[in-house]
Amino acid sequence: MGSTGETYPGRPGDARDRDSEGRARNARPRDGLGRPLPYDADGVARQPEGVVRTPEETVAEAQRLLDEGKPFHAHEVFEDAWKSGPDEERELWRGLAQLAVGLTHTARGNLTGGARLLRRGAGAAEAWVSGSGQTLPHGIDVASVAAWARDLAEDVERHGRPVDAGERAPRLRDGAAGR
Repeated sequence: MGSTGETYPGRPGDARDRDSEGRARNARPRDGLGRPLPYDADGVARQPEGVVRTPEETVAEAQRLLDEGKPFHAHEVFEDAWKSGPDEERELWRGLAQLAVGLTHTARGNLTGGARLLRRGAGAAEAWVSGSGQTLPHGIDVASVAAWARDLAEDVERHGRPVDAGERAPRLRDGAAGR
């Protein structure tokens, strides 16, 4: 039962969703943009949490998910890098995660929040580049990705409509224009 007394198909009585370590974790299936679906719905496979990848694997997996129109899932890949990578790269990965969440929100229709996150992520990634002196960390064209994010933010504010996440996905390497 939920807090309002409703029951959910596929969920046992009043049991709370928990992960394998016993932590409270919503087990509802998700769509490609990370929105929760009813318990009995077919959803998109979730990204496993806490995966330690090399930077090359992180960029490749995140790009694949972005290209598939799954920026929410790409954000989780960047978040793993942010949490498991070297401390000196945390802000780079955090900024990229914010960009993916910004794209998620613009695709879901939260245009104001999405534009704000796109700009925040662009600023964080650029600040990291400025402080580190690395212009192409792990081959990521941060300047182009940041320009893509700001252009997308302006576009959604100007036109006032959600975007197709797959069509507007950035290219993390070799120029960042959405396809």
